[in-house]
Amino acid sequence: MRRPGSSMFNANKLKLGIFSPNCSGGMAVTKVPERWDASWEHNRSLAVMADAAGIEFLLPIARWIGYGGATDFQNNTLETITWATGLLASTRRITVFATAHTAFTHPIVAAKQFATMDQIGGGRFGLNVVCGWNKPEYDMFGIPLPTEHTARYGFGQEWFDVVRKIWGSDAPFDWDGTYFHLKHVFGDPKPVGGVLPPTMNAGSSAEGRDFAARNADFLFTVLIDPEQGRNDVADIRRQAKTRYGRDIDVFTTSYVVCRPTAKEAQDYQAYYADKEADWPAVDRLMELQGLHAKSFPPEAFTLFRNRFAAGHGVYPLVGDPDQIADELEKISQAGFAGTTITFVNYVDELPFFCDEVLPRLEKKGLREKAKPI
Repeated sequence: MRRPGSSMFNANKLKLGIFSPNCSGGMAVTKVPERWDASWEHNRSLAVMADAAGIEFLLPIARWIGYGGATDFQNNTLETITWATGLLASTRRITVFATAHTAFTHPIVAAKQFATMDQIGGGRFGLNVVCGWNKPEYDMFGIPLPTEHTARYGFGQEWFDVVRKIWGSDAPFDWDGTYFHLKHVFGDPKPVGGVLPPTMNAGSSAEGRDFAARNADFLFTVLIDPEQGRNDVADIRRQAKTRYGRDIDVFTTSYVVCRPTAKEAQDYQAYYADKEADWPAVDRLMELQGLHAKSFPPEAFTLFRNRFAAGHGVYPLVGDPDQIADELEKISQAGFAGTTITFVNYVDELPFFCDEVLPRLEKKGLREKAKPI
């Protein structure tokens, strides 16, 4: 059952979310002085701004170790559960997701944390389930990273099953599974209204897509080009319906460089993502994701090194407001229900996007004008 009144299920044909503002650098692996400072003050200002603009959600990255380089990209990171709790208390209508590593958070603790957050936000909490891939982080926790994706997602499935069982049970229960052996398990409070919060999962691997098809409301997948994206969306939705009788929405991720003219946007991208790119951090990011993650298709690593510098490898939206709106329309026409957006500096750049791009999306029938808070 989809949660009534949630911004994630509103009438907008193309939904938008802010991605990775809890991490230093955001998604731009660059040395420019204006790169994102992920302080709490900046995150709170961004959240209030996005809430007023009618942006549907905020989505953090769960990161424990940075990628080195001159900037030590994403090393300074606000932990996602406490981050989301603070932002739920600071906003009015936007959905705030917590990104939870299943291997690093016990499901009994997680179930109570998430239900508490949902109470604080009045039903605006969202859950992003991550089954793990970053080996240096597993090493830091003293936990072996399973080499097989099936084992990672098997653990994640049982973890999520325990969380949902706690939320759906009015009496204590025992659990004797493959990964968890639990006695007299119980948890209160439950999520608001007894309805599961919006749930997402990201991945391009077969295992990741199957996990999302079985469990999630939203699957995030990397967009290489709109035509390939159209096929991916159709395949994902067909798999969810055929295997599990479920409807699932597909989202993608993108970075934005929007300026009054196309030349200004292109020049700025060349400046921050080429001339001032933190290339050692870019290469470390690509190495780790290529070795242990399947969030990106293999061709992304050989074709799009600059995309990783500009925005962590996600889809580029670079140009003037008309061009950005047209590209977002193509994403919608490919079947995506929405996309995340990132900027070199979120607080500095989001206002221009909201003032210039959102009205163009409204004229295209992709979004409704946000009501005042």
